[in-house]
Amino acid sequence: MGLNPEYGNMQNGLCGAGYHPCCHAARNPAKPAIIMGESGQVITYGELDTLSNRAAQLYRAQGLQIGDAVAICLDNHPLYLVLTWGAQRAGLVYVTLSYRLTAAEIDFILRDSGTKLLLGYQGLASVLDAVRELSPQVAQLRFGASGPLDLDAALAAMPAAPIADQRAGTDMMYSSGTTGRPKGVDIGLPENPAIDGEHWVTTKVSAALFGWSSESVYLSPAPMYHAAPVRFSMATHRLGGTVVVMEKFDAEAALAMIEKYHITDSQWVPTHFIRLLVLPEAVRRKYDLSSLRTAVHAAAPCPIPVKQAMIEWWGAAIVEYYAASEGHGTTFIKAAESLTHPGSVGRARVGILHICDESGNEVAPRTEGHVYFDSPNKFCYHNEPEKTREAYNKHGWATVGDIGWLDEEGYLYLTDRKSFMIISGGVNIYPQEIENLIIMHPKVLDVAVIGAPDAEMGERVVAVVQPKDMADAGPALAAQITEWLGPKLSRIKLPRQIDFRAELPREPTGKLFKRKLRDEYRAAAQQ
Repeated sequence: MGLNPEYGNMQNGLCGAGYHPCCHAARNPAKPAIIMGESGQVITYGELDTLSNRAAQLYRAQGLQIGDAVAICLDNHPLYLVLTWGAQRAGLVYVTLSYRLTAAEIDFILRDSGTKLLLGYQGLASVLDAVRELSPQVAQLRFGASGPLDLDAALAAMPAAPIADQRAGTDMMYSSGTTGRPKGVDIGLPENPAIDGEHWVTTKVSAALFGWSSESVYLSPAPMYHAAPVRFSMATHRLGGTVVVMEKFDAEAALAMIEKYHITDSQWVPTHFIRLLVLPEAVRRKYDLSSLRTAVHAAAPCPIPVKQAMIEWWGAAIVEYYAASEGHGTTFIKAAESLTHPGSVGRARVGILHICDESGNEVAPRTEGHVYFDSPNKFCYHNEPEKTREAYNKHGWATVGDIGWLDEEGYLYLTDRKSFMIISGGVNIYPQEIENLIIMHPKVLDVAVIGAPDAEMGERVVAVVQPKDMADAGPALAAQITEWLGPKLSRIKLPRQIDFRAELPREPTGKLFKRKLRDEYRAAAQQ
């Protein structure tokens, strides 16, 4: 697991057999495993076991063998976790895709991952039909479809017994790199093939750091395709708790669900907190939140005033961690520590933290540098050997490109996120992908895409454009660029603001001084 020895053993009884939904189904089949927050639909542990068996049988019937990839492109569907658990017990690599991606973006990931089967729903028919044209080699099944695409019927036709060759599988999350192309985080199939054996760091972190257990009722308010929601939901199932899934996030609805379902534990992003805090005081006080023990947040920098306001409201329940899909390290900070170390994401709990300069040498406290973890938890980027090599320094420590510094007590403060990555509403957006498209517009000479401070989303996507003719600069060209980008980018990546400059700040070598632009927009936001 790569535990930091300073914090002792976090095994917490999780090694060995017994930590799998099938084990809890045998002991307590009627216990709710999944509750859909809005509809109230319940899937018990007994039903989850049966349905995930059917899913595993379906994968084998579709020709998928151990180590093959299946992709899931769904909203927060009641059977989302059924599909992931079926893949887990079939020894598959399951790739969770955002349903906001374009057909071209999905096609790239399918081809890169070698996906053999894509599972979706008929509400995405226009996109998925286009994907079929681009990736005819990938079979598709969809909830809500009819005929040969009918996923509901395909599952119902499968046996409910476990497959003969059960073996633990794993996820493969895709995150973009500086080139804008997504890269798959390949952590490999677990060495322990037993489906109920030790697996994720997430499960042990959930139990040891957050105190989650079989008594947990976990609220998942975010889209399930993100790493944290799907991994924490499955960790809750390993522990034998209940997962309450919000079909879509609404601030007041989240409070109502905490009261209704007696939520004990939860995971959020700062945008959720901001939307909760803007609710009228009467609404905020309307609901009984006394059952809530932990409100874990991560995924994006949380503004210090927002964090302090949430601690004032929810008290010690507010805890934060810093980690990445690569799983090479984790920091953790409690509410009380956040008040004495404002802006910190905590101290290392998985792996050992190092801040290094460009040469890989460790720097002194309070010196900014690259954030590395020394950890036995290794990863590679799928089909990207060069990017994998770049992630490790001469000591064998790994980084995902974040910049930060440590204080004398070992608390980490992040000053940049993966170079110039934009984090909007907890979603990672990489500027290069957007820049590569805008630069192809016939009226554009140069472009820089940055993240500017945004009160609601944390950051908003801003495109700073140098037109070929400054006479064209203005709202009309901005509208043309937005319309031109529409079919090529998912909605979340579209610039919310397009500004024009006669020249962008570049070095003679051509390197863009993007930090100057970001600092300018940050300064303007503070005025």
